[in-house]
Amino acid sequence: MVREGYAFGLPPFLSGFLLLVFCRGWLFALGVALLFLGLFVFSFFRNPERTIPAEAGLIVAPADGRVVVVQEEESKGRSGMRISIFLAIWNVHVNRAPASGTITCLEYKPGKFLAAYNANASLQNEQNVFTQSTEYGEIVYKQIAGWVARRVVSWKKAGEAVARGERIGLVRFGSRVDLWLPAEAEILVKVGDNVHGGSSVVARMPETVGVRNAGVHHGSGKVSDKMQDDQRP
Repeated sequence: MVREGYAFGLPPFLSGFLLLVFCRGWLFALGVALLFLGLFVFSFFRNPERTIPAEAGLIVAPADGRVVVVQEEESKGRSGMRISIFLAIWNVHVNRAPASGTITCLEYKPGKFLAAYNANASLQNEQNVFTQSTEYGEIVYKQIAGWVARRVVSWKKAGEAVARGERIGLVRFGSRVDLWLPAEAEILVKVGDNVHGGSSVVARMPETVGVRNAGVHHGSGKVSDKMQDDQRP
């Protein structure tokens, strides 16, 4: 369980326990309700281990939940695909990095608290926006607050390296996570699919993309001989 779960779950759990032991009547009933509330909160902050796929080129789900959007979308003028995952209140709310790489930018954006399934939530709601460099190019993913989830929490900061499936933060009590991938990505999920953060594969990057990116010498603008050979007729 995530440590902050104790801060949220212990007060109702202990209050309920004391009411059950020392009270009768409606206070006893209140104790039962508080006890179950505490147990539910503990469940909400659960933090299970996951088996992370090791095959090269795979992109994993950044969150548990149901895929509600798979569509073409531009990011900073680049064509790509967006996958949106809706997290119900009973889902695991710990989020994970979709791929290995370095977080180049982490931006907090204050905003509204529209229902997480609302089409405008991706643009208008409070969110943390992670921009990450990978061997396959830049990807972007967002922790988005919802009507119930009023807090997005990042455990990482810009400049940190992350591994595929590594825990990067959480959103509290129902929310949404968006993932943007470059156009070369082969999307492997569809609307309505249920996914698990870190273990469910949502896309595959072609091997040629990694080879092409690896062939560029950082800071020189030169292209490797192999890449030049690939481009010759």
